[in-house]
Amino acid sequence: MSKEYKIGWLPGDGVGVDVLDACKIVLDKLPLKAEYIHGDVGWEFWCKEGDALPIRTIEMLKNVDAAMFGAITSKPVKQAEQELIPELQGKGLTYRSPIVRMRQIFDLYTCLRPCKAYEGNPLNYRDGIDIVVFRENTEDMYCGVEFNPVPAELRDLLNQLSKNFSPFAKLNLDEYAISCKINTKKGSDRIIRAGFEYARKHKRKKVTIIHKANVIRATEGLFLDTAKEVAKDYPEIEMDDANVDAITMWLLKNPFNYDVLVCPNMFGDIVSDLGAQLVGGLGFGCSGNIGLKIGIFEPSHGSAPKYAGQYKVNPIATILSAKLMLDYLGEEELGKEVERAVAEVIKEGKVRTYDMGGTSSTIDMAKAIAERL
Repeated sequence: MSKEYKIGWLPGDGVGVDVLDACKIVLDKLPLKAEYIHGDVGWEFWCKEGDALPIRTIEMLKNVDAAMFGAITSKPVKQAEQELIPELQGKGLTYRSPIVRMRQIFDLYTCLRPCKAYEGNPLNYRDGIDIVVFRENTEDMYCGVEFNPVPAELRDLLNQLSKNFSPFAKLNLDEYAISCKINTKKGSDRIIRAGFEYARKHKRKKVTIIHKANVIRATEGLFLDTAKEVAKDYPEIEMDDANVDAITMWLLKNPFNYDVLVCPNMFGDIVSDLGAQLVGGLGFGCSGNIGLKIGIFEPSHGSAPKYAGQYKVNPIATILSAKLMLDYLGEEELGKEVERAVAEVIKEGKVRTYDMGGTSSTIDMAKAIAERL
């Protein structure tokens, strides 16, 4: 019998509520002792409190074993300011995605996104695809170091340090913006090593490093050079590399040439969405944000506000994310049971949500999967 777990429960916005309701139906059929602890997160709390990830939710997450997360609505900064309650408008508050903040607060440096084609899925690009994407989760273009307008002192410093910046220095400060891409040796090493460790554990044969080092030489060069060093510790696993633009073509041409992909943050975001489409779309795109102390698991789709409350969207991505959570908790046998149930329902083809060409609801799909457990 498994131990008792504390699991944070973060529905968020839009269809995040719908898919977590469906996920709970499946989890409740398992012999899993768990207390599910609700956490406030999302657009509603930004509008009312000026914080989409309240401190009380952060504190709750410090005391759980893992968490399930639904989806979040994000809007442009100016629109976000306008939707605050009047008392908070003009206070200089800046909206930032709660999931990005959680990744950084809890150092959830690994984003694990399996892309697996289940037999019988009418949306499969090709049957048999089984790729796992490792996305670095805390650095790169998502680190949040951005300027618009650009401070004069930053303009002057960049103009002094880089001749390539000179054309921009001639512009007015409000005519351009700067977003900083920051990659570190430590951050690169640990996500690449996570990919190789996964390959070793699961008998995967190859790790492919995704980058753009031919153009973005400093940061992407660091990532690629680090990968070459790490690969020496895993001589039984083949390593190759590919430019991010090229891999989007090669994945479509021959997805069976790839096994484990390891990417910096932004490229991992892009490539994993392509991977999800190869196996049915974002309704099948599961993911886990994993650090040393906690894992937060979520579907990789957005909040789809036009479908909120309709219980229409496909919950399989969320249910497979719960499978990843079970693996993370050490309940791998239960995780295998969940995946088996999902695979059987997909193969049978009697219950299909709208994206699969059917009319079944979010809850219908969850109940069909739960009945197989």
